[in-house]
Amino acid sequence: MSYRKELYVFDGDRPVKAVIRTYREADFAGLIRIQQESFPPPFPAELWWNEEQLLNHVTRFPEGALCVEVEGELAASMTGLRVRFDPQHAEHTWEEITDSGYIRNHDPEGETLYIVDICVRPAYRKLGLGKWLMLSMYEVVVQLGLKRLLGGGRIPGYHRHADSMSAEDYVEAVMAGRLKDPVMTFLLRCGRTPVKLIPGYLEDEESRGYAMLMEWRNPFAHLSANGR
Repeated sequence: MSYRKELYVFDGDRPVKAVIRTYREADFAGLIRIQQESFPPPFPAELWWNEEQLLNHVTRFPEGALCVEVEGELAASMTGLRVRFDPQHAEHTWEEITDSGYIRNHDPEGETLYIVDICVRPAYRKLGLGKWLMLSMYEVVVQLGLKRLLGGGRIPGYHRHADSMSAEDYVEAVMAGRLKDPVMTFLLRCGRTPVKLIPGYLEDEESRGYAMLMEWRNPFAHLSANGR
């Protein structure tokens, strides 16, 4: 299944044409550039995409490989894979559940679409592309009849408060609206809901290794389960 959607995003009051589509091999250089611009140091450079990872994305699960073009320029991307998720055993690392981004553990029968990565080039972040990508991946979840979209969201704002509060207290403050986190608040605005705070999720100094596991449940999944 190939995905393509044309729409207009807004730069202030100016509508700008954008295309959300399945990415392909010809896009690899542009996708690596997105990673480099989106995750500068101190984010570990070895976690940027390489061509072997990207080839796995487009061959093993192309439905979970989306990018955004803005006026013909690659501006953002999002990648996922299918997994079997047990809510009773929710703790995991990013490396474990994504096969370090290679997704060789992609399960075609998995009921959960797990987000490997989402990133937007800094010059395009005012256009709302991240939210449009998330909404598009929800459409993939519905199209495939999956139960949920799931992913571990960094809490990069935590490092500013780590000396004065625990990660649990930081998350509670974000949920109460007393603090705003660049990633967690964004995911909440996209309709994701918290599942569990996971320590040691990713080598990420800003988040002190923590991530908030957050999901979006397919509102039509119960109809499929009932055969309607």
